[in-house]
Amino acid sequence: MDEIDTGKLQIYSVEERGDATATCIVRCVGGIVRTGQQFGVGSTLNPTRDPSVITLVWIKRYEQLMEFIDPPHNAKVHFVGAGASALERGVTITAITTRHFPEGQ
Repeated sequence: MDEIDTGKLQIYSVEERGDATATCIVRCVGGIVRTGQQFGVGSTLNPTRDPSVITLVWIKRYEQLMEFIDPPHNAKVHFVGAGASALERGVTITAITTRHFPEGQ
């Protein structure tokens, strides 16, 4: 996945916040963002150990659940993960890309 294809969301507002959850209004500012993707909040280098990783659970546009969002669209989204507490207006988060290698490499 190239840097150009990396999904990026800008937080417009945080609508609801719970214990390690957040529902936000976002604008997609890069790539295609899909449900299930993980995002780093702050400087995240290791998604398996860093508590600032959040997972995108759902995307809603016009009150319809969607599988993805692309630029320049807005949507309501729901995140889970310890990093959800760091989300606030103006923050841009980037999807964490995982490299998949063929077996044996």
